[in-house]
Amino acid sequence: MNLKIERFAPGNRDDFFKVHCEKNGGGWCYCVAWWVETWDGWGQRTEADNRRLRVKLLDEGHYDGYLLCEDNSPIGWCQVGRRDRLKKLVRQFDLKPDFNTWAVTCFFIAAERRRKGLASFMLKEIMADLRNRGIKKVEAFPRHDDSTSEDDLWTGPRQMYLEAGFEELDIDNNKSIYAIEL
Repeated sequence: MNLKIERFAPGNRDDFFKVHCEKNGGGWCYCVAWWVETWDGWGQRTEADNRRLRVKLLDEGHYDGYLLCEDNSPIGWCQVGRRDRLKKLVRQFDLKPDFNTWAVTCFFIAAERRRKGLASFMLKEIMADLRNRGIKKVEAFPRHDDSTSEDDLWTGPRQMYLEAGFEELDIDNNKSIYAIEL
């Protein structure tokens, strides 16, 4: 197994869509949940709505994450970027503006590749890349309820963040904020 993490960029745009597809159990969201204004109506959005929004974001230059490839085939995704670009996230967690804080907000691993430690591998590699890029603070927002189903762990399991050195900052009604200083 030859694993490689790649920063999302125009050159691997097609790989993003290869990961986010029905074959991998993920052709609906296109990782736009935090980009829409509100949760109101989220369940009524269609796959086409979400894909259009993702294409618009890419056309605007929002290559906000990392891809995981196994033997040059994309199998995973993690959304990472400056935290304050996601207005809904900032509102939902009542965060004070901080241009220098980055956020890990989503993980997606192809369904047949889950439960093999790939998200933990990605997180470790991503934190090393962010550190090398001079990023000092990263936050994450995992669900606090450990009974959450595998299909609803899109923010990443909280234990993964703890094992990576993140510290729990706040838990309020299932809204968890974890942070790490790099």
